[in-house]
Amino acid sequence: MRIRIGTAGWAIPAAVRDRFPVAGGGLERYAARLGAVEINSTFYRRHRVSTFERWAAATPADFRFAAKAPRQITHRRKLENCEDLLAELAADLKGLGDRLGAVLIQTPPSLAFDETRTGSFLDACRGLFEAPIVIEPRHASWFTASADHWLAARQVARVAADPEPAPGAGMPGGSRGLVYFRLHGSPEMYRSAYGRDRLEVILQGVMAAGEAGAERWVVFDNTASGAAAADALALARMARSA
Repeated sequence: MRIRIGTAGWAIPAAVRDRFPVAGGGLERYAARLGAVEINSTFYRRHRVSTFERWAAATPADFRFAAKAPRQITHRRKLENCEDLLAELAADLKGLGDRLGAVLIQTPPSLAFDETRTGSFLDACRGLFEAPIVIEPRHASWFTASADHWLAARQVARVAADPEPAPGAGMPGGSRGLVYFRLHGSPEMYRSAYGRDRLEVILQGVMAAGEAGAERWVVFDNTASGAAAADALALARMARSA
């Protein structure tokens, strides 16, 4: 079973620096130990195509990036009338080539599930991105059986988030062909480490989720305290021996 494990960004904290190679740039060293990473900076600003090309060139052939959609798409236009911004993002991300593994859409907590709005948005995405679309909603209306079936029918995965913003958000939903966990740290969001016991439970949940042959991602976003890299390394070690 293949599980892609990584962190939000590729910072290597001092506490785990000795577990990564000494030579090479930061991303190159990170990619020598972990198989995936989330690019969160795309949420805030555009990058040159050449920047993405440079990042792709620094990673092994089986390494994958997930790129977070810009806030102009998710938080300002709220998935509506954003074809121009999606086209910009798709053009930029071509620099990653086959290293692009997913496009992450994190919607604001106030954005309720709406079939018409979400359907039009996903139709626009389908014509631009070859990589899977993964959505991390935070309004309670997304975590119903009907919304889950609707996403699954469109082959869109819903993130399993910790801490869960609403009941049901802690389990993955939508497409069973892709499982995507985003672990933000709890009880203190962005800071708390998970520790061995909780990581074992997380790994069991990841392995049990989805269909046979599903692609599985686990991304640690508890980066504020530097805990993400240590948790990712520990989970990767557990997954190899599972």
